[in-house]
Amino acid sequence: MSKVGQSPITVQDPVSVSIENQTCTVTGPLGSLVIDIPREITVTNADGVLAVARRDDLLRSKALHGLTRTLVQNAVLGVVKPWEKKLEVHGTGYRVKQMGENLVFEVGYSHTVEFGKVKGVTLAIEGNNKVTVSGIDKQRVGEVAAKIKAIKKPDPYKGKGVRYEGEVVHLKAGKKAKTA
Repeated sequence: MSKVGQSPITVQDPVSVSIENQTCTVTGPLGSLVIDIPREITVTNADGVLAVARRDDLLRSKALHGLTRTLVQNAVLGVVKPWEKKLEVHGTGYRVKQMGENLVFEVGYSHTVEFGKVKGVTLAIEGNNKVTVSGIDKQRVGEVAAKIKAIKKPDPYKGKGVRYEGEVVHLKAGKKAKTA
C-alpha cells in the first residue's frame, strides 16, 4: 500500500476545499487551484481532513494514489504560502535585468535572451544575478525555473551559466599539457 497516499491532508482555516465529480478545487487567500482527479482515485473531505483512496489494487491505481495525494497537498500549501525557486546567474559579465514584465539575460551569447511573463508566476530580481520564481502552483513554478535554467545551463568546465541556488556544479578537469 502507498505510504504517501495513506497520509491524511489537514486543511487549515483560511483554505477551503470543494470536491465535485473528479475535480478538486482548493481556494485560499492567494488564489484558487483546480486539480483533476483520475477516475481510479477518490478524495473525501471530512471536517477539514482530506483522505485520498484508490478503488482497486491495479498497478496504475497504486501509482496514481500517492501522486494525487501529493498534488492535492501541494495545492493546499500553495494557496497559503507561495512556492518559490531561486536561481543564480554565474559568470563574468553574465547578468539579468527586468524590462517591464520580461527578464533580459546577458549570458555570453551575441544577443540578449528575453524571458516573457508567465501567467500565475511572479518573477523577481535581486541584484543583477539572482532570480526568484514564485507562485501558488508548485508544478508551474518548477517548470518556469527549469525553462530559465535552460537558457544557459552551467558549463561543466568553468561553471558559468544559470543554476539553482545552492546547486553544486562539479567541474571537469581541462586538457593537461604533455610533459617531456
